[in-house]
Amino acid sequence: MDRLDAMALFVAVVDEGSLARGGRRLGKSPAAVSRALGFLEARLGAPLLVRTTRSLRLTERGEAYLGTCRAVLEQIEEAELGAAGDRAAPRGLLTVTAPRMFGRLKVRPQVDAFLDRHAAVQVRLLLLDRVVNVIDEGIDLAVRIGHLPDSSLVALKVGEVSRIVCASPAYLARVRPPREPADLAALACIAFTQITPSEVWSFGPGSADGRAERLRQVRVQPRLTVNSADAALASALEGKGLTCVLSYQAEAMLADGRLQRVLTDWEPAPLPVHVVFTRTRLATAKTRGLVDFLVPALRAELGYRA
Repeated sequence: MDRLDAMALFVAVVDEGSLARGGRRLGKSPAAVSRALGFLEARLGAPLLVRTTRSLRLTERGEAYLGTCRAVLEQIEEAELGAAGDRAAPRGLLTVTAPRMFGRLKVRPQVDAFLDRHAAVQVRLLLLDRVVNVIDEGIDLAVRIGHLPDSSLVALKVGEVSRIVCASPAYLARVRPPREPADLAALACIAFTQITPSEVWSFGPGSADGRAERLRQVRVQPRLTVNSADAALASALEGKGLTCVLSYQAEAMLADGRLQRVLTDWEPAPLPVHVVFTRTRLATAKTRGLVDFLVPALRAELGYRA
């Protein structure tokens, strides 16, 4: 059995989370996948995966070997692209990750448009509300919201999003709308745990107090706490109270007047949005093509000029 083909199948199985899906990705039968894994395990003298009828997980040896397989396969792809020179066109599988709601609203439509232009490309889009390890998890490109730690990754800023407080016009008509963050203590609040993980909400210094740079902390009493922006916004739309979300999450509802933004003078500094990737990945035509397409598209979508 060809060792490179077996390595590619091993990587596909891990990425897809099953032997059957990994085989389908590369056009191989489950039997062929099993033979490939057996071939590699026999050469290494150790199991790579622990398989049950419902799941699989990497062994310690498998985790180490996975990184080696990814590096070898990437080097081969780079060599082929280098030989092809300027004639190289985007082709192959791209793995992209983004925050769940941002990915659904902003990234997925652009990925669809990219696929329309490049028939030889396939994209695996992972929408996850966690920071994915780009190198260890075989990610070609990631979209991240928030300040980035120093790292070896290349980061291109594509925009900013704000943390906002909003409510339905119906709710605001029933109460005295808040003029400053402290007013929230007397109002019904809907907490979205990814933005407001505790009962203390943070705000900027306010336009009337330019001297203060630190965030203003306000304790609220949430009537409802949810772990989904969709759920928080749905309750706000039904007039149940005020919620704190990121601006893009409520963008459509603010635009058509179903929600109203409050405390705008007290909003903290916006959070940056970046597209990140490794320099190694950028050397491939598929990643370079997606970066060249996605970065300007997201900048236009978010109204950002570099």
